[in-house]
Amino acid sequence: MLRPQKVVAYVVRDGRLLVFLHADDAGFDQSGLQVPAGTVEDGELPEVAVLREAAEETGLDGFRVERYLGASEFDMRPYADAIHVRHFYHLSIDSPQVPQRWFSEERGDGDRPPIRFECYWLPLAQGHVLAAGQSALLGRLLD
Repeated sequence: MLRPQKVVAYVVRDGRLLVFLHADDAGFDQSGLQVPAGTVEDGELPEVAVLREAAEETGLDGFRVERYLGASEFDMRPYADAIHVRHFYHLSIDSPQVPQRWFSEERGDGDRPPIRFECYWLPLAQGHVLAAGQSALLGRLLD
């Protein structure tokens, strides 16, 4: 069974959590509410990967790692024969011009069409609704 290394970004600003939905893509319409997350590439440090993923999925820059929150495992079966080892980070963003709601596109490596996201800020207290176990370490933001 595969055990890919993943990163999950909790970007918090003014008591709100940066989240997104897949927009205009029927293939992802059941994915649910998510935070920026993705795969750690070969030779890449997780703290670098989390900044890259946040920028790629939101179209924003100026992210900064506040702290590492810990790791957990998420069993992807029956969707995939893998257990994701997820590294969770608290991020902030320095950009003063962050909209309340916007669309972004993740272009990936060019092997697939761009994926469109609708990004917005959710009150942190509502973060428990995140899909696929992404809220697993949300409570550590309060530690």
